[in-house]
Amino acid sequence: MLYIITAFAGVVVGTSIGYIIFRYVIKGIYKGMIEAAEKESEVLKEKKLLEVKAKYLNKKNELEKEAQQRNQKISQNEQRIRQREQQLNQRQEDINRNKKELEQQKQELESRNLQLENQRNLLAVKEDELNRMEEQELQKLEQISGLSADEAKARLVENLKDKARLDAQAYINEIVEDAKLNANQQARKIVIQTIQRTATETAIENSVSVFHIDNDEVKGRIIGREGRNIRALEAACGVEIVVDDTPEAIVISAFDPIRREVCRLALHRLVSDGRIHPARIEEVVAKVKKQLDNEIIETGKRTTIDLGIHGLHPELVRIVGKMKYRSSYGQNLLQHARETANLCAVMASELGLNPKKAKRAGLLHDIGKVPDEENEMPHALYGAKVAEKYKEKPDICNAIGAHHDEMEMQTLLAPIVQVCDAISGARPGARREIVEAYIKRLNDLEAIAMSYPGVTKTYAIQAGRELRVIVGADKMSDAETEALSGEIANKIQTEMTYPGQVKITVIRETRSVAYAK
Repeated sequence: MLYIITAFAGVVVGTSIGYIIFRYVIKGIYKGMIEAAEKESEVLKEKKLLEVKAKYLNKKNELEKEAQQRNQKISQNEQRIRQREQQLNQRQEDINRNKKELEQQKQELESRNLQLENQRNLLAVKEDELNRMEEQELQKLEQISGLSADEAKARLVENLKDKARLDAQAYINEIVEDAKLNANQQARKIVIQTIQRTATETAIENSVSVFHIDNDEVKGRIIGREGRNIRALEAACGVEIVVDDTPEAIVISAFDPIRREVCRLALHRLVSDGRIHPARIEEVVAKVKKQLDNEIIETGKRTTIDLGIHGLHPELVRIVGKMKYRSSYGQNLLQHARETANLCAVMASELGLNPKKAKRAGLLHDIGKVPDEENEMPHALYGAKVAEKYKEKPDICNAIGAHHDEMEMQTLLAPIVQVCDAISGARPGARREIVEAYIKRLNDLEAIAMSYPGVTKTYAIQAGRELRVIVGADKMSDAETEALSGEIANKIQTEMTYPGQVKITVIRETRSVAYAK
């Protein structure tokens, strides 16, 4: 029992001591936490105070800046207002000064009006006196001259008309020469550049072809028994074959170059093969015709490719190829068409037009000269019809049809094609002319000049490119000679067809001859 009481007492005492110790420990911890919280609150308080101070300072700076900016704006506005006031004051002063000047000018104008009115009255009085004096002088002149005033006026008007006519003619000639000098410079430049940049071959053809053979024995084989071979060949080719005494040569005659070429190629094959009889001739001629047709198409294609022309109808390509076997005044038609096409392209480029269209029109401008069937239309109109048939554009068709003035020119391509066609045909060496036609052209030139009164002699020189006209010195004045050259030029231009241009030179001179013996 004693042990129990002792143990219970010990538990009670231990519990009390533990409670006291636990209370003091807890109290110390609580005080430490409170002190830490107080320190932390002091730190936070200081941070918040610093943030508030920083915000206050920033706000203060911003407000100071805004106030400064507003003050600057206010000062600028005040300065602007002061300047505006100064300007208004200056303008007011200018207005006042101008008003004074206007009043002075008004006064001066009034005084000048008065002076003018006085002078006008004085002039009216003097004019009346002058009219009276003129009437008196006119009466005296009528008495002295024996002519009335109307008659004198008529004579004076006639004299003035003659003088005005001479002056006008001289002025017209001056204007014409100046226009020629200024207007033709660029045209000559373009034409010269075009000709220089375009080179072409020349070909001279006629209506006969010569087939060369190795020996005269072949002639007999070509003629055949009783001439059957040569007749069969002529019938198949549509040509005339002349076999004469010319050594080692047979002449093939026909106006159609294609027929002559077919006959020449057929003869070459027959002579090379050695088998010459009517059936073989017909077979060879048929093959040669087919071969030549293919060559014509190939020539047309090669020509269009060389010129850079695309989209031509196959029939037009064939017609272009046919030009190779056609000539005009000794000039190969295909070479002429190629030359004209190149000239048109260059000239169109110089003038700022489409060179491809111009080249196309230049190539096709003479397709009417190689018709597939005979017709009575001019070749220009027929060519335009053919081009329209094969879906060429209207401006191309118009250029083809108008290059010989057969129809009205509607686009700028037409005069370019016309000019380039003339350049290609008129250049030296391009064409040859029949002697009879050449002589007739010269005679027509001289006859036109001789038809004018006062002309004594005429001379066509420089192959018809210049006409010298000699007039009588007593029958015509210098001014009239200047008018005569223009009239002759206009008449030649309207009544004749000629290549290039014709220069008309009118000569008037007086010669006095004496002999000392």
